[in-house]
This record gives sequence, structure tokens and C-alpha cells, in this order.
Amino acid sequence: MSAWSRNSRYDKYPVVRVTDSSESCRVGWQTIGAELAAAIRPGRFVLCVECYPGAFEGEIQQELTRALSPSLVVLAKDSYLCEQELLQLTARDLGDDPVFGFMNNYALDEFFAADRLRAAHSSVQGAQGLVLVIGTGASLIVQTWDVLVYCDMARWELQQRQRSGEISNLGLNNFNERPSLKYKRAFFVDWRAADRHKKTLLDRIDYLLDTNERKQPVMIPGSEFRRALDTAASRPFRLVPFFDPGPWGGQWMKEVCKLPQDVPNFAWCFDCVPEENSLLLGFGATNVEIPSIDLVFQHPRRLLGDTVHARFGTEFPIRFDFLDTMAGGNLSFQVHPLTEYIQDHFGMHYTQDESYYLLDVGKDGCVYLGLKEGIDREQMIADLCAAQKYDAQFDADKYVNKWSAKKHDHFLIPAGTPHCSGKNCLVLEISATPYIFTFKMWDWGRLGLDGRPRPIHIDHGIRNIQWNRTTSWVKRNLVNIIEPVDSGDGWLEERTGLHRREFIETRRHWFDAPVPHATDGSVQVLNLCEGEEAIVESPENAFPPLVVHYAETFVVPAAVGSYRIRPHGPSEGKKCGTIKAFVRTGP
Repeated sequence: MSAWSRNSRYDKYPVVRVTDSSESCRVGWQTIGAELAAAIRPGRFVLCVECYPGAFEGEIQQELTRALSPSLVVLAKDSYLCEQELLQLTARDLGDDPVFGFMNNYALDEFFAADRLRAAHSSVQGAQGLVLVIGTGASLIVQTWDVLVYCDMARWELQQRQRSGEISNLGLNNFNERPSLKYKRAFFVDWRAADRHKKTLLDRIDYLLDTNERKQPVMIPGSEFRRALDTAASRPFRLVPFFDPGPWGGQWMKEVCKLPQDVPNFAWCFDCVPEENSLLLGFGATNVEIPSIDLVFQHPRRLLGDTVHARFGTEFPIRFDFLDTMAGGNLSFQVHPLTEYIQDHFGMHYTQDESYYLLDVGKDGCVYLGLKEGIDREQMIADLCAAQKYDAQFDADKYVNKWSAKKHDHFLIPAGTPHCSGKNCLVLEISATPYIFTFKMWDWGRLGLDGRPRPIHIDHGIRNIQWNRTTSWVKRNLVNIIEPVDSGDGWLEERTGLHRREFIETRRHWFDAPVPHATDGSVQVLNLCEGEEAIVESPENAFPPLVVHYAETFVVPAAVGSYRIRPHGPSEGKKCGTIKAFVRTGP
């Protein structure tokens, strides 16, 4: 067995335990139909089924029609603007770039044609018996209803449906469009509008319907859904990670995270990106999967803390993910936009400052970071452009510092710093969360997994490179800036970053005994970076203990306050380590 695996018990399906009973859960269309049928009263009765974009509305319509025999079925999509009108509506913000658009304030009602919406509303008002209204924006058609069912979807499942051609974008018939373009439209348009609408409904949902598992949906009462969110906001928890291959991907996660061996590689693990990840809510033997962003929407102050909420609203500002180049290749040579640039060009109010924490390193592992002293700026730009235009090679080693890396090194990467991980590294990327705003300037002459060149953004990149971040500055400011902060019986706390231009603070704890922690009013994200197993506990027994394993990331809501972490199980009496990130709220 490889040394990477460390007898790992990495849990790919962590559950937030809500109750030991599954009595409130309805599993399968037959029991769901029976539950809804029992709720229907004689006379005119409106059952509104609001769907997140990407839910299989046809299947939902078919199953509920079979179970309930409604007198009228109204589909929200029949009231949308025509496809050309929707394309015109969004053209300015989406533009022609294959990756980037402009963050916007579209509301879901803008997708509807006013005359069609009025006609649909009138048909509902004039109907007798059971009226079934289904689709994204269904609640805008009826405005008032007798029962509201919300069909929610995990973002990762939506991406799989995009890739397989099973879903289109909202209001379009683009099933066969490239998945990357469907993702772009969903990211900048569909999901923004749907999330804004979802926030207005969370307190009014009568039933939450999880249709992530095909042909095996699960429904719970809205009161149980809100109870589950309340539970998660009061204790440490893990999100459901997801893994994706890439052109530079490695082999480390295959072993440590026990992933399928028939996939050539895994490049990414998104294990704490709440807009992308999901939560598994445990009701006895039944799990309900929801987007973890629902928790941010419902309990932003308890989860994030007052100060963080005041700055970021209902956005979760910290991201943890893995970048696996172990026995793989270099990441693309890249840079992230400066704050003013991302504001002006993309409508985001903060940028992707980040860092690379080296969870593991193989032979000759390295990180490219910052520029060499005395380079010719214009020649570097010319060489980058030539590599892109003429299929030439860009000599990164001529211009960029190549730092040898070892396990537990920490490289800080404030926006504007050119960088990438080299091969044979397992990077725990700790960053702010603007999601996709990375300017690739050189991709080592390779193709993406779809056989196409990956998009390169040299013009954006050279406008953001901070050319004074050269060797001496990088060494002084960005490489292993580690200092002791505190210590106690059996533990040591170190500050490992980030740079003063970055709002995220990181602390590392080494321990073979219990370590006291406090959230101090900010949400915290941690990873067990050393040791097989640890346990997170409340000194006052305010929440059930959470056992975490090597390489697992977990979230501690601001409302938790005091907690402690100690070695557990096979790690008792042995040295463990955690890396912790939180939003810096003071000097």
C-alpha cells in the first residue's frame, strides 16, 4: 500500500445527523404521491412545484400527474420569453468569451413573457379541482398556493447533467451545446436568478423534494428541512466533496480518498465550496441531499458571524480544495485579477486571493511563484503571445521562480502574483471564493480532456501581473511566513499567513493533546493535515462530537463559539496537525 494512503478512512459521503428517525421522509414517487394526495382538499387546490434549473421537470410532471390526476397542469416554461428574446436579454453580460461573463442582478420574472404569464395566471385562477403548476418560476405564475414543493438540486449533479446533454439552460434548447458554455450561462445567469428567488421561498416551503438520485426521489416536510438547516448551523460539519479529472491530474486522491481506479486521474477535489458542494442531511437511515448554499441563505449570521455577514452577505468567502499533480503535470501558469479589475470587468466585489498549502509532496515537487529578478517584461509578454498564437513553447523557467516544495510548506498567493503548482504536489488550496476567475496564460502546450485547447486569457493576465513581485520580494513575503502564536500542554499554534493584502488568516496547530479553539465571531474552515483521525468536541456538550480523518475538511459555524480538537482513535497519543482559515476581522 502506498505511503500516501496512510490507512485513510476519508469519508466521501459525510452526513449531518438531524434525527435517528426517517419517519418524516417519503422515498420514491409512490409514497411521495400518496403524501401529496393526502394533503389535497376538495374544491380548487393549487399545488405549486418550484424547480431549481436542471431538475428533470418532465419526469416530475409525469410522476405527479400519474399519482394525483390534476384537472389542470401548467408548465412554467410555456410562459418564458422565446429563445431569441432570452439570448438578447443576456447577451451583454455573457458576451463572447468562452469562460467569463459579468455578474448581474437578473430576477427570475425577467425570463417570463408578460402576456404569457398573465394568461397562465388566469388559467389557474379559472380552474376547478387540483391545479398542478410545475417548473422554474412556477411560484411566480400562481403567486399564492395551497402547497409549495421545492425541487432542489446539488450543483455537482447539475454539472453532470450538463455534460451528458440531459439538460439545457433555463428557457433554451441548447442540450447539445458544449458543457463549458452551458456551465458559463448557468453560472452567470440561471443560478443567480434562481438563487435570488429561492431565498424568498425558504421559509414558505411546505415540502423539500430531493431529486438528485434518479428514479429515487426523497421528500421531507419544509419544517424538517428548516430544522435540519438549524441543526447544521449549530455544530461543526462536513460538506459532500466531489472529484473531477483534468489534463494535469494526479494519482494521490485515488488512493487517499478511495476513488475509482478506472479513471485516468483526478485533478480537483472540491471539499469546501458551499455554492458547489452539497449537504447530506441524515434522517434515520434516509439521507436528503441539498445544496450547501441553502444553509448560507437561511442562517448567514449564525454560520458566518456578524462581521463576515456584514461584508459578504449570503456568500461563503472561504474555499478549500485539493489540486492533485502527484504523478501528473504542472497546473496552468496563471494569475488572478486584482480587486479593482474584477469589480470593473466582471462585477465581483472581491477577488481570488489564495495560498497553496502542501499536504503532500513527491519527488522534485515544486511551486512556480512570482517573477525572477531583472527579467525583460516585454520579452516575456511576447513569448507568451507567441506560444499562444504560433503553438510555440513558453520557457516558464526563464521568467518565473521555481521553488522546491516539501510537505507542509505554505505559499501565499495574493491576487496579481503569477503562479502554478508543479508536478508531484498535493495542494490544499485555501482561497477566497469568486469561483472561476483565473487567467490562464500558458497551459504547457496540452489539450483539455475534451480534446480542445483550454481557454487562455493572456490580455487579462498581463493587465494584472504585479511585475515587482520578484524573487526577493516573494521569498520575504510569500514563502513559509510562519511564526508561533501560542502554545499549551501538548500543542503549538502557528500563524502561516496570509499576506496582509488578503482577508483570510490561517493558523496551524500541532498537537498530541486537546487543543482549545474559539470562533471569535467568524466562520472557520479546517483540514486535518497530519494524523489519521481527530475529534472535534464542545467543552459544554453543545453539539455532538465530529470525528474527522486525514485530509478531511470541515466547517465550524461562527455560532459554535468554543470547541476543542484532540487526537482520536488510531491517532491517540500521536502528533496531529490542522490548518485553519478564517476571515481576518481585526488588524
